[in-house]
Amino acid sequence: MSLTMAQGIKRLGMPIAALFGLALVGLVGTSWFLNRDALQRAVEAQIRAVTGLELVVNGPIDVSVFPGSYVSFHNVGLKGADTIGPALQVDVLTANLRLLPLLLRRFEIADVMMLRPHIHVVRDGAGESNWTPFVETIAKAMTPGAENQVSFSEIRIQDGELNYQDGTNNISEQLGDIDLSLAWPSISRSFAATGQFDWRGERVDGSISASDFVALLSGDRSGLKARLASAPLKVAFDGTVANRTSLMMEGVATMDSPSLRNALRWMGQAPPGGGGGFGRFALKARANVVGGSVALTNVNVELDGNVAEGVMTYANNGRQTLQATLAAGNLDFTPYISTFRLLASGQRDWNRQLFDLSSLSSTDLDMRLSAAKVTVGPSKLGRTAFGANLRGGALALSVGEAQMYGGIAKGSFAIARSDAVADVRAQFQFTDVDLQACASELFGINKLSGRGNLNVSLTASGSSPFGLASSLDGTATLNGHDGAIAGFNVEQLLKRLEKRPLSGGGNFRSGSTPYDNLSISVKFADGVATADDIHVESPTAKITLTGTASVPSREYDLKGVASLTSASAGGNGFDLPFVIQGPWDDPLIFPDPESLIRRSPASAPLLDAVKDRKTRDAVRSVIERFTGGAARPAAAPDAAAGEPGNAPAASAENAKSN
Repeated sequence: MSLTMAQGIKRLGMPIAALFGLALVGLVGTSWFLNRDALQRAVEAQIRAVTGLELVVNGPIDVSVFPGSYVSFHNVGLKGADTIGPALQVDVLTANLRLLPLLLRRFEIADVMMLRPHIHVVRDGAGESNWTPFVETIAKAMTPGAENQVSFSEIRIQDGELNYQDGTNNISEQLGDIDLSLAWPSISRSFAATGQFDWRGERVDGSISASDFVALLSGDRSGLKARLASAPLKVAFDGTVANRTSLMMEGVATMDSPSLRNALRWMGQAPPGGGGGFGRFALKARANVVGGSVALTNVNVELDGNVAEGVMTYANNGRQTLQATLAAGNLDFTPYISTFRLLASGQRDWNRQLFDLSSLSSTDLDMRLSAAKVTVGPSKLGRTAFGANLRGGALALSVGEAQMYGGIAKGSFAIARSDAVADVRAQFQFTDVDLQACASELFGINKLSGRGNLNVSLTASGSSPFGLASSLDGTATLNGHDGAIAGFNVEQLLKRLEKRPLSGGGNFRSGSTPYDNLSISVKFADGVATADDIHVESPTAKITLTGTASVPSREYDLKGVASLTSASAGGNGFDLPFVIQGPWDDPLIFPDPESLIRRSPASAPLLDAVKDRKTRDAVRSVIERFTGGAARPAAAPDAAAGEPGNAPAASAENAKSN
């Protein structure tokens, strides 16, 4: 049985081998006797029939039948019948032929490969390009019912280059190292292209498919799926497209980027200044594109971990405009202010680094945003609704209502750009807020606690935070209650000094002063804050203050009076003038020494002695009483210059009696 099967297979293989040998001989013979001119004309006719473009050959032609069946044209141009210049130049255009028709002396193209094609696209002010006639020709050639119904399955582009120029919008782009595979429609009306290309230093993978290629070329509605993927950005679209009078697209669009800042740079857009934030970005929405306007609905957008939903509109009609209404759960704006520092690294001086205001001129913005929770650096806000408007280099922020510092905050903040100078205007109202958190985060003052209302209206102009501080104008009022001022305890200090005026000289900066009511009214002019009305009241003490505070140097220069309001029956209250001087975060607080000396029974004669200049011995005696030691040797010549005898002793006795 085995021998019989082997013999059968051997006998069957002989005619098959003979058939293949005959085909091989036929191919070799065909290559010898092939009419190369007829082959060239047939290939050119099929290319013209499929694309509607004329083949202009300026170089040699290579024809091969075996082992590969193809025709290669060198230095080729493709142009429309009614145009002068070619639509594209190709170094080598190779048309691969179908084998079976070739044996029957018919020349049919299987696919086409273009090596190093150079495509040049120029768009004029009317929106037309030099490719418009070619596209119309291709669309006409592919119209159903046309005389030619030939096709080939694929067009491959290798190492291609595309140059695009738009003089109206001043746009010039170049795509290099293009490797594409175009699935040319045959029986089906669909079209697909996949491949890669280089753009602005990045390799881009792309694919596009149209459900009706003829409609797409004619500007009628067609289904469209597109995808572009690169390291900076990924974009995808699934919907429909039409381009009768202007571009119209409708469908689902998605975008994804590990860094929105880098993606904007890659696309030629100026990223927001400051260098903070604008990292991880993702967007998915229903897109409706009409011309240069994009309307996005059912938006789900993520940026730097912040997720929001709503609607957005983008337009680029000579100037970029973005409008959005979004709602979010939790928002963190810390990344966007992380590089903006009001204070220098020493935390005592204002930052003198110049502002970067370039991002205020690139885009117009109109945004409405609401969130359940908002974080801005150390500040935590509850439910917040605010708006942002950027137009013509002027930014306006408005807070409709925000739960902030345990109370409610409302206000507005505006920045207008004038060359490198920022004109700033701020108006805020804080109602029933925690004064310790509010004063610490807004003004760097951490010695005030309690609750209260704060109204601020300020204007400034400068090219740095220090410049703004130096030009600050406006007003601020504060009304607080049930709090304390850290740094000294007025009641304990006054009671101690009432009994012993010259005791505890080095212990004025400890404890805190509780208050029932606090009232502050301040006016700002050229960076100097003038306080005409500061009152602090408690059941046992009262403080009044006047003076100035320098905003640029962040220092106090205040004078005040502290009074005990619970004086003993029939007595007068104890009033102590004092001075506050030094930096905001750690000021010096010390009482008026003249007042203390006058209240001391032992030292009151000191001032009279100094003024009289006739009783120097009494002064020396008082000094000895204060210091507990002998008079300084330097005082001896003065004593010798006075009256002889026992004048010093007499003066000392007089001082003791006083």
